[in-house]
Amino acid sequence: MSFTLQLVTPEGVTLSEEVEQVTLPGIDGEMGVYANHEPLITQIVPGELSYTKNDGKRFYLAIGEGFVKITAKDVSILVDMALREEEIEEKKVEEAIARAQAAIKQKLLGEEELAATQAMLLKSMAQLKVKRRRHGTGAPPVTPS
Repeated sequence: MSFTLQLVTPEGVTLSEEVEQVTLPGIDGEMGVYANHEPLITQIVPGELSYTKNDGKRFYLAIGEGFVKITAKDVSILVDMALREEEIEEKKVEEAIARAQAAIKQKLLGEEELAATQAMLLKSMAQLKVKRRRHGTGAPPVTPS
């Protein structure tokens, strides 16, 4: 059985597909969704979203924070970022991770700046994980502070 997956960012509808399964980074951990799921609205955290199309092919995206609304027939995701592997520039992401880690280590950031830097770090790590998945190098060897 399939259902509609719709992914929306500030730029507009990023994805609208009929899928068999979705795995997303929920606030309480990774969450799998299939057709006829119980209705739910919950928060999404930065991480990797994957989905399986009806032909069995699996796809991956790096997503930012936002919300998901799940019904028996569709999954609607609203996030601040969604990138496919080909849209991610690994070198730039690695540099962003290094800058964020250095800023956090210096402990000179205010509370709001620290939260924003940590959020950016999580988004960057999600991008690197998606980018490296295809090349078999796995997740980035960094962890948020």
